[in-house]
Amino acid sequence: MADAYPLIRNTAALRGGFDLLVIGGGIYGAWTAYDAALRGLRVALVEKNDWGSGTSSASSKLIHGGLRYLEHFEFSLVRHALAERRVLTDIAPHLVRPLRFMVPIWKGARVGKLQMRAGLVLYDVLSGFDQPVERHKSFSASKLLERHPYLRSDGLKGGLSYGDCQEDDARMTLAVVAAAQAAGVVVANRMAVQTLRHDENGFSGANLVDQISHERFVLAAQAVVVAAGPWSNAIVGRKAPRVKLVKGVHLVMPPIPSSIKGSGDAFLFTAPQDGRVYFVIPWYGRTLLGTTESEVSDPSQAVVTDVEVRYLLDAARHALPRLDWQESDIVGRFAGVRTLQAEDEDSLSAVTREFTILQPEPRVILPIGGKYTTARCDAVDIVSTVMRALKRERVPSKTHERSLPGAPSAEHYEAWLQQACAQLMQAGIARDGVEQIANRHGTRVERLIALLEENPQWARRIVDDLAFVDAEIVLAVREEMAISLDDVLRRRMPLTLLTTLDDAALQRIDSLIRQNLPQH
Repeated sequence: MADAYPLIRNTAALRGGFDLLVIGGGIYGAWTAYDAALRGLRVALVEKNDWGSGTSSASSKLIHGGLRYLEHFEFSLVRHALAERRVLTDIAPHLVRPLRFMVPIWKGARVGKLQMRAGLVLYDVLSGFDQPVERHKSFSASKLLERHPYLRSDGLKGGLSYGDCQEDDARMTLAVVAAAQAAGVVVANRMAVQTLRHDENGFSGANLVDQISHERFVLAAQAVVVAAGPWSNAIVGRKAPRVKLVKGVHLVMPPIPSSIKGSGDAFLFTAPQDGRVYFVIPWYGRTLLGTTESEVSDPSQAVVTDVEVRYLLDAARHALPRLDWQESDIVGRFAGVRTLQAEDEDSLSAVTREFTILQPEPRVILPIGGKYTTARCDAVDIVSTVMRALKRERVPSKTHERSLPGAPSAEHYEAWLQQACAQLMQAGIARDGVEQIANRHGTRVERLIALLEENPQWARRIVDDLAFVDAEIVLAVREEMAISLDDVLRRRMPLTLLTTLDDAALQRIDSLIRQNLPQH
């Protein structure tokens, strides 16, 4: 086994022969490469940009069962996702944390309180008895307003709460890439696939272009998994299936004031315009507002439009009128595109999220659909498909039983967190940010502490009101394969979504990045 960190971009190793090439360094590609390596395959994982730079860093940052899917009777999907929520909290308890959702119910709501309670009872049942989150509870209107005074009081009949989990999607993806490297996968970001190669026996490899050196070379492989999300069909070519590309938009808003009891609560609301479910979620000292759904034809053109901004702000003002959020209050915005099976449903919300695996040609495997939450267990099925295509011996998956790099013991998480926070404070990190930093890096806080011993000034916060410090920039560049401002400030830390950095701050960060880039 290799080390998980530092991540090593070993392009020379790509010239060897592989059992499996995985194209796409998002969450599906990372889990697939990791699982395949643990089952004995020689694997290469390539990504044309940075790890998680596509859909996998543009999610709602949730690990959840998908309460809204119950309305479409997708019970197996929900049960599947809730089982994965348990697995992920076990193997990455620092990255997957419990989150309480409040569901206010107003007079005339499309889903009434009794119906919602029935749905939450079913959600609890599908969760099983060994889950890391609280069961649903009921609240009167007065108790709900006491907890969250910014809610619309007119017609409020009460509400319910239920538990799910939150994550940092970009850092989760990075942790799985690191796990894949530790399992023996050759990993390389900024490595674009020009074309798939074929010989008389079918698929034989790929033509690659190094996006940094512009060097071109051939990678030989017996099978390929094209896990490039909305870009997959362009790689597969004329044999690609018909799919729907669905864009989801999120806005990043200021934090919502609440009572002490309500601090940290998220909300599930229904938009008055069309009855769609949307979330309001506390995240890194700000609030995520989303998401929308609209079909697009080109994933590279997926931007946040004025129409989508108005839709989300109007919906939020309807539920939280006293906040009166305006466009000028928006802190950040982002859009992601997911690939769904092509169906003739009138509503995109009704299109199934069920996962499927296609083989447009022998030994070319193309996953379609799925959710961030279920990516690990979907990857199990992908690799099993690969093993059959290669006529390899059946080997069980092991990813469900192995902690991700940096993960403390789930059983002793609270004790670990207390100790890690104390160590970070002793190293010079401000008290109000230590828990967030500890959860972001897990047991790798030891590396941060070593960097702070090297230079105590790296305990400096990048932005005064957000718990991100210079040592994290250095760690990202030295050990996490980050080379640009976007790598560091969008994915290793989501600062560009949480604040606006002035030119002086960007120049200072860019200088720190350049000073710590690996010397070749």
